[in-house]
Amino acid sequence: MPFVRVGYMEQQYTEQELPCISHCILNALIEHFQVPAKDYFQVFHAHKQSEFYYSPDYLDIPRTDKLLYIQITMGSGRTTEQKKSFYQRLAELLSTECKIRPEDVFVTLVETELEDWSFGNGLAQMIL
Repeated sequence: MPFVRVGYMEQQYTEQELPCISHCILNALIEHFQVPAKDYFQVFHAHKQSEFYYSPDYLDIPRTDKLLYIQITMGSGRTTEQKKSFYQRLAELLSTECKIRPEDVFVTLVETELEDWSFGNGLAQMIL
């Protein structure tokens, strides 16, 4: 049940590149967190340069204006090892498939519980 938000600086990625990014995220979620393929909810946000800030070298990681902020809200329960392998695989997929530098892949996971979700109709489908 992940919900994915991707933020990036406008004009850094084209409309043709965004589907590649989207599919890489979904494929990594399927592979490492056993997310069903139909559990596919993502939104992309382009930000003006004046709205997009980052450290170009925090933790000695050289970032560029092609930085992607990927925030994934999902149910809790994944292990530290699953998360670490997910981060690695996502960076690999984005690099190989979309030509995005691994240094420009910034990921945060936000864990929630089953009762924190409604997929429509005013129901908490995961706890019915």
